[in-house]
Amino acid sequence: MEQNWVDIALKVNVADAEAAELLIGESTPYGIYIEDYSRLEEETLEIAHIDLIDKDLRAKDRENVIIHLYIAESENPHEAVGLIEEKLKSAGIAFSRTLTEIQQEDWANNWKQYFHQLKIGKKMLICPDWETADNPEGRAVLYLEPGMAFGTGTHATTCLCMEVMENYITPDTQVLDVGCGSGILALSALLLGAKRAEGVDIDEKAVKTAVQNAARNGYGEPQIHFSQGDLTEKISGKFNLIVANIVADVIVLLCKDITNYMTEDAYLIVSGVIMESEAQVKEAFAEARLTVLDRHEKEGWLSFVLQKSADFSEK
Repeated sequence: MEQNWVDIALKVNVADAEAAELLIGESTPYGIYIEDYSRLEEETLEIAHIDLIDKDLRAKDRENVIIHLYIAESENPHEAVGLIEEKLKSAGIAFSRTLTEIQQEDWANNWKQYFHQLKIGKKMLICPDWETADNPEGRAVLYLEPGMAFGTGTHATTCLCMEVMENYITPDTQVLDVGCGSGILALSALLLGAKRAEGVDIDEKAVKTAVQNAARNGYGEPQIHFSQGDLTEKISGKFNLIVANIVADVIVLLCKDITNYMTEDAYLIVSGVIMESEAQVKEAFAEARLTVLDRHEKEGWLSFVLQKSADFSEK
């Protein structure tokens, strides 16, 4: 049965946008969509190499960012709003908000306005399944239908993981994706040539979406497996490559036992770290005896590539 959804739109100042995005992301299992026109001219030149911009776009608010969160009416959106507002107030972030009902049948059309095929790194292409991939370079194509709750690969943290991950995949690689969400990283690993992938997420809806995305791209058991669980609680065995696109606080928790699931020469790629949390996660890396091999930055977000330290020994 079709149901209505509520678009919760929170407007914050550009200066508070990153902090607000992080707080909202940590407060809900749902995906967010961000309207940010603060660097419209610069980004248009960087991406399209033109300076002709539609007049309607030029009229957009440059001082504020609007963060959209979509919640089903049946899941008490007002309760979610109350929690988010409380966190924003506690952080001293000024905001205004509006709630708009949207019909289930309008959702796909809303997403189609914003989600188009996207090249990532040197080898990947994400394509919505309502489009035909334009792929003269012969990239590995990941087809997605965003759905209501989970990502499309366009966020900087996901892009960072995918761009870095392509350098560490071989035909023998077995991959673990911790906090897998819609399964983008696990599926990308298979498309890049990995032998097998496993994903885990605490959210049941995320796992369901990941399984659907796997089927959409022609993958299933035993080559790929998704399970519901908190971090590594449902995981067994060891992996050559572990990826975790999660927030800094959770990365710190993950470091406490993640080496138990790494082969001796395994790589760990973590993403989702803001600049202010760099020292915090590096301290956790050192405590877990993980060595930082590489550090990457994109739009204020950081990712790290790690291995067990040379002097690592099982505790």
